[in-house]
Amino acid sequence: MTARLDGAPLALRIQAELRREVSDLTGPPPTLVSVHQAAATPFAFYLRQQARRCAEVGIRFQERALGADTTAEELGGLLRELDRAPEVDAVLVEHPLPANLGFRRAVDGLSPWKDVDGVGTSNLGRLAVGAPGQVPAVARAALALAAQYDLPVRGEHVAVVGRSESVGIPLALQLLGRGAGGNATVTVTHSQTPSLARALADCRVIFSCAGRPGLLNRSNVPRGAFIVDVGLTSRPDPDRPGRHRAVGDADAADLDGWAEGISPVPGGVGAVTVPMLLSNVLAARRHRLAEATG
Repeated sequence: MTARLDGAPLALRIQAELRREVSDLTGPPPTLVSVHQAAATPFAFYLRQQARRCAEVGIRFQERALGADTTAEELGGLLRELDRAPEVDAVLVEHPLPANLGFRRAVDGLSPWKDVDGVGTSNLGRLAVGAPGQVPAVARAALALAAQYDLPVRGEHVAVVGRSESVGIPLALQLLGRGAGGNATVTVTHSQTPSLARALADCRVIFSCAGRPGLLNRSNVPRGAFIVDVGLTSRPDPDRPGRHRAVGDADAADLDGWAEGISPVPGGVGAVTVPMLLSNVLAARRHRLAEATG
């Protein structure tokens, strides 16, 4: 049997720790503002989870929906406003956004610690040189789940399937790093990799964030590997006409009995992502307090 790498126990533990830490703070509760397009995308579920989890731990949550006709200048102006607002500790911007909104330029207008998902140029650069500030929550969640189940990472050959700036690249950088959860030999594969099976041939752990359902199966995953499935795609649910369901990159049915363990989608990395995001919010508040006290 292939082990199920469930994220719920870890998520509950992190939430409990956050609740205690937030209750110990003085002054108003930390505030997270989520900026989004209010569209029916996978982000909509993520948004609902943010609101729910914030309420559970005592973090104040606000959202700013962008209209369909929002311009890059308006988005930039909104983020500058939130960046200057002393009551706002952290800002999350939905990504990807339409190219005309200039996501990279807009998010780079935020102060590094207010860039709560760590996707701005400054935070990615700091991560690359081993001096992390805010680190993308999904990448943190994937590593935390791997640590929860003691997956063989340190000193091992591991793979990251996908090279996005929000997951694949920061995940690979952390796995390469000298700190806890790092010191791995890392192969990064992507859409231009000529042979996925050859690239993954001797990997003990595979972190997949390609967003391609069924990409990983017995034809390319080495027997006995662990898969941390970060992929998230919405597909029509054959059992519920008119409804959709979330699926990952791993073909769990095909890999059952072949892989040593797989994190489920949903219920694996996704369960841990919002708690990690809220951990970043708390880090932003502490950084602001430290700056204020000199």
